[in-house]
Amino acid sequence: MARIGVVSMSDGRDYVHSGIAEFIRTTEDHLVAALEQAGHEVVRGAEPISDNALASSVPRAVAAAEVDLTVFHYAVWAFPHFTMLAAGATPGPLLLLSNIDPVQPGMVGMLAAGGALDQIGRTHARLWGDPADSALIEAIGVRARAAAAVASLRGSTFGRFGGRPMGMNTAVANTDQWQRIFGIDVEEIDQWEIVRRAELADAGEAKAAREWLERHAAGVHYDGAKLTPEILERQIRSYLAVRELIAEWRLDFSGIKGQPELTQYFATMDITEAFLNDPYDWNGPKQTHVCATEADMDGALTMQLLKQIAGTPVLFADVRHYHADRDIWDLCNSGQHATWFAARSADPAENLAKVHLYPEVFFFPAGGASVHHLAAPGGMTLARLTRKDGDYRMQLMLGDFETYDDQTNEALMKQSTWEWPHAFARLDAKAEDFLSRFGANHIHAVPGDHRPALRTACELLGVTVDEFVR
Repeated sequence: MARIGVVSMSDGRDYVHSGIAEFIRTTEDHLVAALEQAGHEVVRGAEPISDNALASSVPRAVAAAEVDLTVFHYAVWAFPHFTMLAAGATPGPLLLLSNIDPVQPGMVGMLAAGGALDQIGRTHARLWGDPADSALIEAIGVRARAAAAVASLRGSTFGRFGGRPMGMNTAVANTDQWQRIFGIDVEEIDQWEIVRRAELADAGEAKAAREWLERHAAGVHYDGAKLTPEILERQIRSYLAVRELIAEWRLDFSGIKGQPELTQYFATMDITEAFLNDPYDWNGPKQTHVCATEADMDGALTMQLLKQIAGTPVLFADVRHYHADRDIWDLCNSGQHATWFAARSADPAENLAKVHLYPEVFFFPAGGASVHHLAAPGGMTLARLTRKDGDYRMQLMLGDFETYDDQTNEALMKQSTWEWPHAFARLDAKAEDFLSRFGANHIHAVPGDHRPALRTACELLGVTVDEFVR
């Protein structure tokens, strides 16, 4: 959830303020209680703003608490210039909130204040209603979560292991543009560091992790060539190496080029990428770390934003195939589906019981385990930050992951690369529209409908939203 500041506005006439102060405090109490009940942390202004000095000092103190969103609360008529002064002391996102009491003209105060902010070009949002209305509290929460997600990007560091993969322009972003729009720095790290540190990684942990996978996965299918216990441990040591580099460089999210150097001469990064994106590994629960294959920068950025909004692991996949007879898409890419998606369970054993480790396919002569499973069914938000003529847009849609009987699942998976992880998606987008204007080969997904928060995040970032609908 988010940290929300609440600052109440009042009338600047002493005799009026003294008569309405208790009413303001009572309505603020109801608002704060509703927000806290919804799981948010609330930072309250010390007192309602009733003079110029308070208009600067109160919001400045709230801002010092590093709130994600500041709510200017209008329970009564309030002098509009108090809002102007308060906005000057509030650097972050702003929401004007009015009550709907017919006796006290809070709505008038909000409109007067909002119009004044419009005149100076200060971006803000407006809501109105009774704090007892759960829809209003949810709408505030959506804006707060979006603001928190955007704030989490600023000052973060992306670790880019390797360069552009296989000429894939959509995987490479302009670092100046990232810094200007998102506030993100990019740390360039050579893939040799993965190879070098993997050789130095803890052999005991690698062996224990291999045995853990052998116990809990649905199957580890050694073939004596592309997949052996030694190669699987090399993949695990690569995960340990990247985890060490993440800690050393203070990386907030990352991407690994992989192809062709590692996949031809060392090992695939499938185990590394899957378990970085998972909320657990063989050591127990952990924080997810967004890691994009093919060092896809905009893909990783999309995933990081989705992670902050949804609070779950995020799917990374190629838009691999469209089954026109069923109107479903096979979202499939080597390694990138966190094993959590197999059952979306808090229990790793339940997820891993649906996961097979198969020998890598023809494309990857270095070998290793491919993390094979089929994503569990359910409603999804699918999104991708892409660029058109240099400008960012968030391409966004709803969809459903589907599964079928075992025979149908197998037949559909075998039409593409069976050994890789799959998600069968029915998109709320017409195939001809999607294929005509979707701006990348990679797409990302989280469970649930998070479009309102994503729209708000894009509004805060100045990014256009491009939605697909049927």
